Amino acid sequence: MNTPFYPVGTPGVPWGEAEVAAWRARLVRQRRYADDVLAALAPLRERFDVQTYGELDYDGERFPLQVVRSRGWRDDLPHLVVTGGVHGYETSGVHGALQYLRQHGEETAGRANLLVVPCVSPWAYERIQRWNHGALDPNRNFREGSPAAESAALVALLAPLKGRVLMHIDLHETTDTDESEFRPALAARDGKPFEPGEIQDGFYLVDDADHPQPAFQRAVIDAVARVTHIAEPDANGQINESPLQSPGVIEFPVTRWALCAAITGARFATTTEVYPDSPRTTPAECNLAQVVAVKAAIDYAMAAA
Repeated sequence: MNTPFYPVGTPGVPWGEAEVAAWRARLVRQRRYADDVLAALAPLRERFDVQTYGELDYDGERFPLQVVRSRGWRDDLPHLVVTGGVHGYETSGVHGALQYLRQHGEETAGRANLLVVPCVSPWAYERIQRWNHGALDPNRNFREGSPAAESAALVALLAPLKGRVLMHIDLHETTDTDESEFRPALAARDGKPFEPGEIQDGFYLVDDADHPQPAFQRAVIDAVARVTHIAEPDANGQINESPLQSPGVIEFPVTRWALCAAITGARFATTTEVYPDSPRTTPAECNLAQVVAVKAAIDYAMAAA
């Protein structure tokens, strides 16, 4: 199959500043972080501590980065971390985190500290994009000295909890635009040929190949399977080019790749992948799948603590 080259840059040549600027000029704001996230956080201030942990400033556009913490925070309690919107186009990660706060956010009060960052990448959220303003993927840059401002801010926020977090769940989606837009853009940006892949229909999880917790992953999958379908492997027995650890679970080198779920060094960590383009699901079901995944992850971790 002949795949047309991505319409920015020169085939085989990595992007420079001019190409990044040309890519950015193609993007259009399609929604508002202030309307969808900041407004949704306002009523939660009555029940939680909502704080600004940083600010992005991209060409004069300012985005306050928000974290929600449970009231009555105690250092002697287990710490639970939920992150969403690392990739701005992965909508149910943002809205699932907010829905979890509204519906279940106080269920661990007095037993654990809950910290939720519902939208890590607000500039990308507004443009329904994977990358940040500088054409960097935040989810390959969660490390000290990160060149991605979104990643650096979250690393700094969570640094005091490093090694003391019981559970961290990072909420993502895999969409058809991964194959039609974002992977071709990645190949063009890096001056490499685009190699077509396959998107599997359904929900799956990503465990850390270096720190696997298979029983934890299975508990989350079993819970989510009651509200949406789990992805089946492709003809090679893989999902996203990775073999299955168990049904609906694959492994990446999450820590080595500086992915978000590894920031805290949590004992129990996972990355969700909802598939919103399936004809078998709806936006509300996708949000619910994220909520159920968070609840199951917390319940399992708390039982094992």
